[in-house]
Amino acid sequence: MNWNDEKVIAFRKSLIDWYETNKRILPWRENTEAYRIWVSEIMLQQTKVDTVMPYFDRFMEWFPTMKDFADAPEERILKAWEGLGYYSRVRNLQAAMKTVVYEMNGIVPNDLEGILALKGVGPYTAGAVLSIAYEKAEPAVDGNVMRVISRVLEIDEDIMKQKTRKTFEKALYTLIDPDKPGEFNQGLMEIGALVCTPKKPMCLICPLQSFCEAHQKGEEEKYPVKIKKTKVKKVFLSSVIVKQGEEQFIIEQRPDTGLLANLWQFPTVAKTDNQEALKLAFLQEYGIELELEPEPITHVKHIFSHLVWEVDVFVAQAITTQPSDLKLKTVTKAEMEHLAFPVPYQKMWQAFQKGETM
Repeated sequence: MNWNDEKVIAFRKSLIDWYETNKRILPWRENTEAYRIWVSEIMLQQTKVDTVMPYFDRFMEWFPTMKDFADAPEERILKAWEGLGYYSRVRNLQAAMKTVVYEMNGIVPNDLEGILALKGVGPYTAGAVLSIAYEKAEPAVDGNVMRVISRVLEIDEDIMKQKTRKTFEKALYTLIDPDKPGEFNQGLMEIGALVCTPKKPMCLICPLQSFCEAHQKGEEEKYPVKIKKTKVKKVFLSSVIVKQGEEQFIIEQRPDTGLLANLWQFPTVAKTDNQEALKLAFLQEYGIELELEPEPITHVKHIFSHLVWEVDVFVAQAITTQPSDLKLKTVTKAEMEHLAFPVPYQKMWQAFQKGETM
């Protein structure tokens, strides 16, 4: 990068002036204390802003202080996160905040080394919290920022490789405004979200147009360079909403490690060829004898980062009076409302309830 000081200063001014005029009104921007910024940035990982906003508001209502969150039972924090996915985020967040509350007098570290030592805090989250809450000149490199800067500077390194982040960080340490680092970082994020989009970027209204080397060559969509991942694995499953009598349902808790750890779900087995095989699989896996309804009520497809679930969903009555498997629990509809279910199982329940009202 061979920009002179005058060009760097002009870039900062163009970016921050645009941000201060065009920034969206978002709940975590109303009060930039470290706790709120930290929570918002963890929520925003892999999740769209519009999705996060109601979750953030509810989270702050349930846990108005860091200590409230640190002391909350796991079932409560999982319920607060229900539907956001990537549940290790909220577990790590609570573990880190326990450290801050009980070992750091409730004060989030305001230096890079200190905040990176907290569980679940990576370079991006650290940069966002330090720059926005503490006005430290630390870059916050996420996907939006890499897209903008890769186009501005024509960085042709594969952004899927971890080492490429260092290239962006090095450039941003030169570019970041030392007086307004939070506005600078949020400005880049905002331009990436609203203007410098992955496809059909709106270059004509971009405040960075005159600085953008890719735009000068008409090669905006060539950047960022991203080598495609290998094909994701498909997993075929059958889930059963099992009624226990008229008012209760049998659910199970997932293992305490691995995918969707500790969340609740309807009993699920690998997909079978026919209903008799499905009933046998349930008997072997759960000790439940089923009276299945003849057809599935819905099919749910759910895409994770590394695999895809294809799930046929059935309804059944349990013939056995009590489930024998210790993983299982019998609950009412009202009790189910207080438990955290992954998104695919929420969709199953919605389909079931819709069928009941028809």
